[in-house]
Amino acid sequence: MKSLLQFTFLSVFILFVLLPARPVLAQIPSNPAESDSTGNPEEHVPGIGFRVVTKKDGTLNFATYLSSRYLNQQGMESSFTDSFGRNFRLQKRNDLQFQKVMLYFKGWLFNPDFRYLLYTWTSNANMGQVAQVVVAGNIQYKVKNYLDLGIGVGGLPTNRTMFGQWPHWYRHDARPMADEFFRGSFTTGIWAQGRIHKNIFYKTMLGNNLSQLGIDGGQLDDGFDTWSSALLWKGVNYGPVASYGDLEHHENLSGMLSVAYTRSDETRQSQPGTEAPENTQIRLSDGTGIFSFNAFNDSSQVLEARYQMASVSAGLKYKGFSLDGDFFYRRISDFKALGALSVSELTDQGYSVQAGAMLIPKTLQLYGIGSYINGEYGNPWEINGGLNWYLLKNRVLRVNSEVIISKNSPVGYLSFPTVVGANGTVFMVNLELFY
Repeated sequence: MKSLLQFTFLSVFILFVLLPARPVLAQIPSNPAESDSTGNPEEHVPGIGFRVVTKKDGTLNFATYLSSRYLNQQGMESSFTDSFGRNFRLQKRNDLQFQKVMLYFKGWLFNPDFRYLLYTWTSNANMGQVAQVVVAGNIQYKVKNYLDLGIGVGGLPTNRTMFGQWPHWYRHDARPMADEFFRGSFTTGIWAQGRIHKNIFYKTMLGNNLSQLGIDGGQLDDGFDTWSSALLWKGVNYGPVASYGDLEHHENLSGMLSVAYTRSDETRQSQPGTEAPENTQIRLSDGTGIFSFNAFNDSSQVLEARYQMASVSAGLKYKGFSLDGDFFYRRISDFKALGALSVSELTDQGYSVQAGAMLIPKTLQLYGIGSYINGEYGNPWEINGGLNWYLLKNRVLRVNSEVIISKNSPVGYLSFPTVVGANGTVFMVNLELFY
């Protein structure tokens, strides 16, 4: 299987190199933090930052992302009972954190098509944890508009929120419950991406594992068989990288559609710890990590498993209104374990629906989110309602407030607003700066 995946990736690479160039309307979609040019000197794009150095053989830009969060989990129940009847006590929070700091250094060297990105990522809610600070980056080279190659730490394109539009979400620095449960994360690998026809984009990536942040090289297996690919169609001027919410106020109806598939052979050691900054520990739908001892209440421990996940996303924007939907299907199979397992495979489905409306154009946005998981070990759900205040009438500076009603959440960690097993009401207020 490993050889087949590597052959497939290289074949796609060669195919796109040999294809003739097509006319294009814009650059490859990417997170603005990965670019050093707005294309419009009159308008600041969040994430572009400040130009520090300009020379004939290169540039350096500095950008930053800062956020603070007040989090109140007092409305949650104090304990949680999983699908096997085991009871766990939950630690509720009521605190203020300088939540996250990201420092970006990026630009190009020797040729504008040869770009670099270096960043430091801190999660101050994890203060004292090993994973509090992450230093990472990547380099990319644009061969053609339909072929942009990268190597380094990058996001697996497992679903829409991994396409690079963060933090242009309805919520502040948090995905819907189902999204967080099913998705992959960031790992070291190689990838190809680009525009293949008018408004159709792709990204395919071969990486180490589903989430390498918080994992050292000695904890990785020797498979190198994590593969993720996505195809995205988006209407003209839909927004940066299929962003959420119609802050731009589309006078004409605009939409997007994406599909993605990911597979990875995961081991117990290659999964991040509970408080890793981008924790995506594979879990049962009641929140139990599948690599935990006695996860299935059968005195066994899973050592290896195969993760496969498909996702479909769609969105619409029109005159300040926006509607988005996501569907996830996940299959966990090929278990290797110590002791006899009571299951041979797991299949789970999930859904998220998000809707937003600009109450005051470019200033005040109301949104609601519903999320549900149809799982083999429970059917958790979550409903969120929130308000975004864009102080500068753009995405640079905003205040976000949100109420979360959660039923047996299967996801959660210190930098996320809920904890595993959350049942009840959570409230948060956030201040976000992305320059």
